[in-house]
Amino acid sequence: MSKSIKKVVLAYSGGLDTSIILRWLQETYKADVIAFVADVGQGEETEPARQKAIETGASAVYVEDLKEEFARDFVVPAMKANAIYEGSYLLGTSVARPLIAKAQIEILRKEGADAVSHGATGKGNDQIRFELTYYALEPNVTVIAPWREWDLNSRQALHDYARKNNIEIPNKEFTYSMDRNMLHISYEGGMLEDPWTEADEDMFKTTVSPMNAPDEPTYVEVEFEEGTPVALDGVRMTPAELLVKLNEVGGANGIGRIDIVENRFIGMKSRGVYETPGGTILYAAHRGVESITMDREVMLQRDQLSPKIAQLIYNGFWYSAEFDALMSFVNSSQENVTGTARMRLYKGNCDLVGRKAEKSLYDDKITTFEEDEGAYNQADAAGFIKLNALRLRVRKNAGLFDQ
Repeated sequence: MSKSIKKVVLAYSGGLDTSIILRWLQETYKADVIAFVADVGQGEETEPARQKAIETGASAVYVEDLKEEFARDFVVPAMKANAIYEGSYLLGTSVARPLIAKAQIEILRKEGADAVSHGATGKGNDQIRFELTYYALEPNVTVIAPWREWDLNSRQALHDYARKNNIEIPNKEFTYSMDRNMLHISYEGGMLEDPWTEADEDMFKTTVSPMNAPDEPTYVEVEFEEGTPVALDGVRMTPAELLVKLNEVGGANGIGRIDIVENRFIGMKSRGVYETPGGTILYAAHRGVESITMDREVMLQRDQLSPKIAQLIYNGFWYSAEFDALMSFVNSSQENVTGTARMRLYKGNCDLVGRKAEKSLYDDKITTFEEDEGAYNQADAAGFIKLNALRLRVRKNAGLFDQ
């Protein structure tokens, strides 16, 4: 507390933890606290959060609708990069944090505030994602992370503090933590801390169990222009509108559930359960259009970059030089990714069953098993194979291969 803090911008959700943090910041720093509520499509009304922030003592409340920016500038670029962390996770929480932190810094500048604060714990990834963004955009900013400072180290301690300060405690608190936005819902902690325990069915919010999904498949067609989704079943939409619709149809068919143990950046393993219905469809459809529009070697290079890009997003380096450089290549790779994918959704399965593009690299005159009318000379393959076999033959002749 060496620096005098008079005004703090807090990333505020309206939940118990950030409501306690709001009051704790006032008491500890004797500062005004500005609550910032980011609407990234969490599916809840923001007005109750605004009202609760005022009732808890916020000097001002900002509620900002970031859904379009989130889908357009964060979800879509991650999808273009085919960014999937450790082979499974579509980065639903990770990709939202830099946007929220960026908006928070903008409010800090507007208000002339002295510090920013968040509700992330000292064990997780979110503290890193928030703070790396803060420092990237405002290098000398003061960051207050209450979970790393206070002595409220249990749920009981939080409840006692809330009662003492007349902060409403929800009638039903979940035994697990939940984070929701337009792309996904994540569940961690509580019963999920035992990686052998199956998640309760009543935990899921946006997807039906695949076992209870309809007995008939649902078909959707997703259209892309230069890698960006622009239409669903022939109807033009913004990326945010399209993602909302895909969440509805995907959730109704049990699409997008995963249960994984992932490696947190801070060094520990963590079990997480995720629902990502629309994102799962979007990634698969995008890959389908890429398959007929993207050059083989370009795709190979992009796919080699994908794990690194996913790691950078997961670890909080969205606003880094290396991320900018890698995404420059990704954006270049998407210039010809224009076309439509047809997806079949059935009891948790998301299958690509058709793809088309005006400028397709798929040439049936060449690939056909029927008469190709001279489009391809099969005899040419002999020389191609022999040249590729040259180094293999040399290796054998030199005695370096004993099979």
